[in-house]
Amino acid sequence: MGFKYIKNSENTLTHGVIPLRKAALKIIDHGIYGGDPGIGTFKKVYIEDDTLHVGEKKFDLSTIGRIFVLGTGKGSYPIASALEDILGDKIYKGFLAVKKGETRRLKRIEVMEAGHPIPDENSIEAGRRLIALADEVQAGDLAFLAVTGGCSALSISPPGEVTLEDYQRLTDLLLGSGAIIRDINAVRKHLCQLKGGRFVSRVQPGTALTLTLDTQPKGMLWPDMSLPDISTFADALNVLKDTGIWDKVPASARKYLAEGLKHPEWETLKSLENMNAYLVSVGDQIQACESAAKKAAELGFKAHILSTSIQGEAVVAGRVLAGLTREIILRDRPFQAPCALISSGEMTVSLGNKIGLGGPNQEFVLSFASEIEPLERFTCASVDTDGTDGPTEIAGGISDGMTFERIKKMGLNVDHFLKEHTSTDLLGKLQDQIITGHTGTNVLNLRLVLVAPKK
Repeated sequence: MGFKYIKNSENTLTHGVIPLRKAALKIIDHGIYGGDPGIGTFKKVYIEDDTLHVGEKKFDLSTIGRIFVLGTGKGSYPIASALEDILGDKIYKGFLAVKKGETRRLKRIEVMEAGHPIPDENSIEAGRRLIALADEVQAGDLAFLAVTGGCSALSISPPGEVTLEDYQRLTDLLLGSGAIIRDINAVRKHLCQLKGGRFVSRVQPGTALTLTLDTQPKGMLWPDMSLPDISTFADALNVLKDTGIWDKVPASARKYLAEGLKHPEWETLKSLENMNAYLVSVGDQIQACESAAKKAAELGFKAHILSTSIQGEAVVAGRVLAGLTREIILRDRPFQAPCALISSGEMTVSLGNKIGLGGPNQEFVLSFASEIEPLERFTCASVDTDGTDGPTEIAGGISDGMTFERIKKMGLNVDHFLKEHTSTDLLGKLQDQIITGHTGTNVLNLRLVLVAPKK
């Protein structure tokens, strides 16, 4: 079918509104490609006449010291790979922490696989290695920091008496609490000696050049290892209490966070003033949405990018977008078919006591299907651009105007799967999972609705 990322189109294109499904998968595939940070790195970093260009900065190669490449995150590999191609043997040392399953390796930069979304022993080792190498950087040296989403689990350095098991339990509780990513990271940044700008501070007095995917969740600076942190210990404590998980959090974490209120010197960095630190975006969800819109237009759909920063419960988002789609189909407003509705952002799922296998993108497409009557003029697809939705190896899912009827004919109830948070199971039965494997990027969720003309 000519897809770069989608690996199971032979399953998803055997049923339903096949022409619309095929178009939707092409658009999603092209959107993921648009967020590839490796492409962005080649645009922003290059050598010309013995001068190293990094974004708007220029460095005379004859006067700089050693060059390090240190990275962590689900989108860090393409950045590091591009840097290796650009810099070659100018790289003195390099280390990269990637998600388990990323099997590609580099010649000059060591690559270690670690756990995500729950950190593991390798996450601890990756944190130790990154700190050790950052501490090696001296005045006159350059340190490229490839930091993207996923770094909060892939490389950790818990403080005090907080063990790996404690950090794992805390992460599990946070991910199931329904808290938005900004609040989750307010906690994690205060329980890790790399986050909250500390990674950059360790590189000083060398120069830190952070290359990142600039996803910019509302109210949160990103990436949190390379920028000052606006959250506090008090904020972290409030998140745990407001989400109702305080009593379940390991005692070591509660103790450290409470003690942090008395020790302002423990706080994350509130400013990087007077530090040699620069940040360059090599990709974002805006580029992914615009790339999807371009492909939609090529396929004959008027593209509308609704938003690049939608947050909230996946089930609610599915119902809202279903209502908008129904209005288009029945009343030709606010947009006229054929059209493509494109959006991005970071959806969440509140698990409560029901911990099934699924993810926000999978719940989104099922919620969408359950909310709209059987109409053959639309299809809906949603993926996490990194290729893993929630704790699964599924990128997301697809549904259309025939999905709800297919579920009923199977004798199943979509609401049951949504309440039990077992969306992966139902999409598997429907052959409506979208599988990409590791994509090498991580620019939030990418959602798409296609509406065909009345004819």
